[in-house]
Amino acid sequence: MHEPQRKPDDDLILRVEDLAVHFPLGGGLFGRERRLLRAVDGVDLSLRRGECLGLVGESGSGKSTVALSILGLLKPTHGHIVVDGREVATDSQSADRKALARTVQIVFQDPYASLNPRQTVRRTLEDPLRVHGVAAKSEIEDRVATMLKHVGLRPEQADRYPHEFSGGQRQRIGIARALILNPKIVICDEPVSALDVSIRAQIINLLLELKDTLGLSYIMISHDLGVVEHMSDRVAVMYLGRIVENGDWREIFERPAHPYTQALIAAIPDPLRHAPLATTGGDLPNPLNPPNGCAFSPRCRYAEAVCRSEPGPVLETRPDGHAVRCWRSEEIAGQAALASSLSGHP
Repeated sequence: MHEPQRKPDDDLILRVEDLAVHFPLGGGLFGRERRLLRAVDGVDLSLRRGECLGLVGESGSGKSTVALSILGLLKPTHGHIVVDGREVATDSQSADRKALARTVQIVFQDPYASLNPRQTVRRTLEDPLRVHGVAAKSEIEDRVATMLKHVGLRPEQADRYPHEFSGGQRQRIGIARALILNPKIVICDEPVSALDVSIRAQIINLLLELKDTLGLSYIMISHDLGVVEHMSDRVAVMYLGRIVENGDWREIFERPAHPYTQALIAAIPDPLRHAPLATTGGDLPNPLNPPNGCAFSPRCRYAEAVCRSEPGPVLETRPDGHAVRCWRSEEIAGQAALASSLSGHP
């Protein structure tokens, strides 16, 4: 894990401002009432060059919707996404999509489903180069061979099909495909969750090595804070379409100030970690019928009257880089720091 380095604002490679993605449901036949699914509702994010931002939360929290919006595959309801100084066009037919694809790529969760079983590895890696015209014909074979070496595979394996590889090797092919266009940002969407435990560490270490070697910036999407803790410089925690806490990884893991973050950290299977600070029960609320007040209040052991009647305070980043959307964040962070010190956790 890398210590975050403070850099000037002009070093931002990605800026997301007030992003919202709403899906209208119902209406039309038989006079059904039209309802609105607020998959993402006012998200602000930033990513610096060479940085890894962990984006965490339960399934249904909106993480993948944010990713698809950044990739230009979903049209936001409102908000702005600026990638490497250029705003992402909201028109999905825009000619800028090719330029965006050369800047931002994604590594998918399932290496078994994300590769075409009828294409060789060579074809999988060559097609993006041909479509985007970023390499001469004489260079394509060399670029494919070089990229396979980067991900720990042999160039002579290029003429094999996906079924001839293990799960970990397939994910290496998926990583090679994401990197073949030399992108600046790579979104890793649960890149190790479908792999055997014995293989996960290898893929995580490979991603970290490639990040440093190629000067990449990552968004690491996961519900597993153990993976995020190992890889991320900063962490943003999502709950029901909103960021509820973000900051440097050390602040998040040592002094979590939102009860949802505490519950996620408590679930990390680490026998050396101090006793859980908080637990949560139940499932994510129905986004079509969110709770009044703070969306987390029905599951929160700290909730009081104001939490059930008023949304959490505006998410404002403090001078230490830590931002929390919780009425009782100062008290909760103090309890977290005390528990950490009593347990001897650094």
